[in-house]
Amino acid sequence: MPLHISRILHAGYAFDAEGVQIIFDPVFENPFSRNCHAFPSVRFDLAAVRKLKPAAVFISHFHDDHCSFDSLDLLDRATPIYLYCLFDELFDMIRELGFTQVIALHIDHPVHIGPFEIIPRRALESDVDSMFHIRVEGLNVLNVVDAWMDPEVLPQLAAFAPWDMVLWPFQTMREAEVIAPARAPAGEAELPEEWPEQLQALNPRYLVPSSCQFVQEPWSWYNQAMFPITYRRFEQEAAQWLPQAHVVRLNPGVTMTLTRDALTPATPLPWVIPVGDQDIDFDFRPGMAPPPTAEIARRFAPLTTQEARLALDFCAIGLPKKYVEMELAEDSFFQQPCVWLLSVFDHAGAERQFCYRIEGDNIAAAEEGAAPDWHTEIPLAKLYAGLKQGESLTSMYMRISGAPDDADIVDDPLIRCLFDDATFGAYQAAQLARIKARS
Repeated sequence: MPLHISRILHAGYAFDAEGVQIIFDPVFENPFSRNCHAFPSVRFDLAAVRKLKPAAVFISHFHDDHCSFDSLDLLDRATPIYLYCLFDELFDMIRELGFTQVIALHIDHPVHIGPFEIIPRRALESDVDSMFHIRVEGLNVLNVVDAWMDPEVLPQLAAFAPWDMVLWPFQTMREAEVIAPARAPAGEAELPEEWPEQLQALNPRYLVPSSCQFVQEPWSWYNQAMFPITYRRFEQEAAQWLPQAHVVRLNPGVTMTLTRDALTPATPLPWVIPVGDQDIDFDFRPGMAPPPTAEIARRFAPLTTQEARLALDFCAIGLPKKYVEMELAEDSFFQQPCVWLLSVFDHAGAERQFCYRIEGDNIAAAEEGAAPDWHTEIPLAKLYAGLKQGESLTSMYMRISGAPDDADIVDDPLIRCLFDDATFGAYQAAQLARIKARS
């Protein structure tokens, strides 16, 4: 019996064999994660999605572009949800969403669903994500999702070479570079040096450039600064590393039939509907100057008076209080005496400044006119979204300047106060609250 592999969106796939359907990391939203727009663009027939009866859903990790409650909310609550996550809170929230079978995945422990054997494999950051080894109909498919591969796991995976198909996360997003653009290296981005060795060890028959199937808002400068690897370039590079392999692009909705002998087109998913040109590629422009944060802030709708007050009170009161409660790394830039300036821009582009003198775990208001050593900017609407809606760092248009090249930007006081361990699952919690309010 053949195996049908369909791309849903981003890292989402549907695998069908012998009348059994397994779905991985489903996203049925466009945009998703607040400002991730499908690339190429699609829309979903949500009425048809609600009629799906997958035998199981497998979720590789807790990030909101892989575990979205707005997407899960469309599925039958009897659908078994298999999740790799080290935090019990997320399992509890999925159960609160109404799913009756929520099962924890464990590395190298296989799960059998009909003809499928799904084996979670260890990723480099095993406290966050996992990979999936899918065995069915005598075939081996490795879904790397968007993980980095652990070199110690590579020999274990190489034992199955040649793999019939590898779904490879090909886009190296420049997340830190758009947050601190002054520190971004000039010129074309290099592909990770470990990729040739890893892919040659896997030796796939078919290689699919996977994950990161999105761009930001149409006006966003991130679209030319955060996505450095084009489909075309990846195919050209992979052809040099793997001259016998076939690089196959799967756009949303596209279905292929994989057998031991061939990979052939099949009927597309009827509930994923292409919108516009599907044969498009990323447009990376190294060295592009970012627009002022004030200009970006004007793109967002005004907050209510209450929402704006909540965000501004956090800057003046909540942030300093939270900062002293957290433990700072010994090698942090902020262990030395310095002045930190936080600039917040409202929907009209007006700036409100909060200036602090920091040394280690101590923070206090700085005297007026103090020259900053580190400057953080953010739109007020995005600060509120980070506080109340669980928005992720990569979509907040935060910008850091003045940070020395050897400083870790995640030591930024605003980043630390917004994204400490206590905020785990904030995006899903906000989704859950909205879903429960609707119902």
